[in-house]
Amino acid sequence: MIFLLCLVYKYIHSKYMFTLLHTSFFKSMATPFNLFLLAAALSPTVFSFEPAPLQDFCVAETSNQGSVRVNGMACKNPLFVQADDFFYSGLHVAGDTGNSYGFRVTPVTVYQVPGLNTLGLSMMRIDYALWGANPPHTHPRATEIFTVLEGTLQVGFITSDPQNRLITKVLQRGDVFVFPVGLVHFQRNMGHSNATAIAALSSQNPGVISITNSIFGSTPPISTEILAQTFGVDNKTVHLLKKKSTHV
Repeated sequence: MIFLLCLVYKYIHSKYMFTLLHTSFFKSMATPFNLFLLAAALSPTVFSFEPAPLQDFCVAETSNQGSVRVNGMACKNPLFVQADDFFYSGLHVAGDTGNSYGFRVTPVTVYQVPGLNTLGLSMMRIDYALWGANPPHTHPRATEIFTVLEGTLQVGFITSDPQNRLITKVLQRGDVFVFPVGLVHFQRNMGHSNATAIAALSSQNPGVISITNSIFGSTPPISTEILAQTFGVDNKTVHLLKKKSTHV
């Protein structure tokens, strides 16, 4: 079947090229550069891209920190791969929410499970104290699907410029919500007890950018004058916000 498809493709390709080469329009446009572009566009190699992994797995070689990384970590020799490379234990344990935000994330990414390398997914557990909040942040490399296990949580995300719409909803136990990749989002415990959620993300290393920490806690810091002008406040307020910036 594949052989027949190849013959059909070659026949159509040759007929199309013959017709094209004999048109007056083509003769007027037949510069070396245009011929190169046409050959590239019609070449069967255009269809040879393979986005999926070409092996069973690529367990991250975490001990080789000096290796070159191209959209992932270097692969461990498959002969040395063990079950523990695909295993993590601990999501049943509540995270310590004793911080200024009142929340804690327990991640399960390629750094905790090397076998996730190149597979494009990860997960996390999020615990919230009473009125605790996971402040506005974004995952630059992943969409997040979020499920409430216990409690009541207000969640939301903000669309991009120029609309900047707030899409928000209060979730109960068993409810599911999606945060699209790259958009700023948040969660807050609205119930009368601690809350717990679990989330899956479409990257083995989704990354996280906290809005407040990235703006007021960068290294080196953004100048106080720029931030004061941006937010329409005085320098004293900016200094106070920089002092309160906390990484969880």
